[in-house]
Amino acid sequence: MAIEEVVQSYNQYVKKIMDFNESIALAEWDMRTGAPKKGIKQRSEVVGTLSDEVFKRSISDEMKGYIDALTDPSIQDQLSLVTKKMIEKSKKTYDQYVNIPPEESKAFVILQSEAQSVWQEAKEKSDFALLKPYLEKMVAFKRKFIEYWGVKTNKYDALLDLYEPGLTVQTIDQVFGKLREGLIPLVEAVTSSKAQPQKDFLSVPFPVEKQKALCLHLLREIGYDFEAGRLDETEHPFEITLNPGDVRVTTNFQEQDFISTVLGTIHEGGHALYEQHISRDLVGTPLCEGTSMGIHESQSLFFENFIGRSKAFWAFHYDELKRYGSGQFDHVSLDDFYRAINVSHPSMIRTLADELTYPLHIMVRYDIEKALFNGDLEVTDLSGVWNEKMKEYLGITPANDREGVLQDIHWPGGDFGYFPSYALGYVYAAQFRHVMTRDIPDFDNHVSSGNLSVVTDWLSKHVHQFGSLKKPLEILTDTTGEGPNPQYLLNYLSGKYSDIYRL
Repeated sequence: MAIEEVVQSYNQYVKKIMDFNESIALAEWDMRTGAPKKGIKQRSEVVGTLSDEVFKRSISDEMKGYIDALTDPSIQDQLSLVTKKMIEKSKKTYDQYVNIPPEESKAFVILQSEAQSVWQEAKEKSDFALLKPYLEKMVAFKRKFIEYWGVKTNKYDALLDLYEPGLTVQTIDQVFGKLREGLIPLVEAVTSSKAQPQKDFLSVPFPVEKQKALCLHLLREIGYDFEAGRLDETEHPFEITLNPGDVRVTTNFQEQDFISTVLGTIHEGGHALYEQHISRDLVGTPLCEGTSMGIHESQSLFFENFIGRSKAFWAFHYDELKRYGSGQFDHVSLDDFYRAINVSHPSMIRTLADELTYPLHIMVRYDIEKALFNGDLEVTDLSGVWNEKMKEYLGITPANDREGVLQDIHWPGGDFGYFPSYALGYVYAAQFRHVMTRDIPDFDNHVSSGNLSVVTDWLSKHVHQFGSLKKPLEILTDTTGEGPNPQYLLNYLSGKYSDIYRL
């Protein structure tokens, strides 16, 4: 068979896998946005069956044949860059899963769906004991998978590689160490400042219907395409991509805390913009997705923090906010509003944390995950260790498991190794911002004029369009000229919060 025919056959084979993945994504979106509770178990079985098909196709003899044929050194000059990157990704997936028994892979997927459903009940009741047996099984599966992968060094590196290819514990320890060293004294200075902003007007009830209208408006303003997406409500906000023409976002409306809803919606919108702007040349390939969770978080955090929390953004949108409000902002100046939405104080909930303390929440989870998979911690001890780490890094202790170890859906979903991406993404975002403001000297003027297209155009050019055609560190170094460097984030936070708190 000619090489062109092999490539065409391989493309068709991979396209079927992507079609299965789109069906799985649709089922998962439905389960998390209102599917009847009594239907969850059967739906979990369906997701398990579809995932089993993806698993089998990813490690089949047919896939092995394509990998062998298309990695032959003698034909590399006949392959396009896209084909080379596709086969590289297929080979990584094959190597990762070929030694995992199919029945264990299917059982793990079913466990994920069931655990996420149980997590909702456990969180409601603040009862870690309900979730504990599911997490124990989840961790046991992950530990077994790591053994199947043949990892001999730091076992946690194997999980990091699932979400942030190329990053290791050694690198993250250095980045987080420098970040923590700069953040903790800044948090203490802000907490003890006598110039605390007033924020009472932010807790005045803001009707859900008006919040929804405002969120829809602001998503359009940042460039989210509603002909290629939709906004829904859920317990734990998320973005999910079926394909670049169907990228969905969700939010959690809170009458007493509308600004968290607004910023959370903008956050998910940042994720969605990334997916909507991936080159259409990559549709139907495994490259048609964000290259890593860290790069993905860099986009969501860029829009949430550098846009949504900026004075320039609200200089343009403040009158619109007043129109949607119930009069609570009529006598509040833009400066006071800006300071209020950037109030910083140690808090229990990661998703509601301010941008200054947020990275410390991630470090709590990072330390726990490292210990869990390197043999220094067991699931039964999670709640206690969580509380100890919160006290160590943020100076506060959760009153119950709902505001402690049960607050996130990631572990019930099996996403161990994911959390570091949030703080890494913040570091990346600050590096992107540094270069962007150099390339666009009147950056703030564009934002304050409502001209956010210059921002999305720049990000699309340097980040979005590539999907996973480039690895995360390639995108970072090609765009900024260096690897992960937390100093830009520390400079940004120090300058911003010194101004807000008159330090």
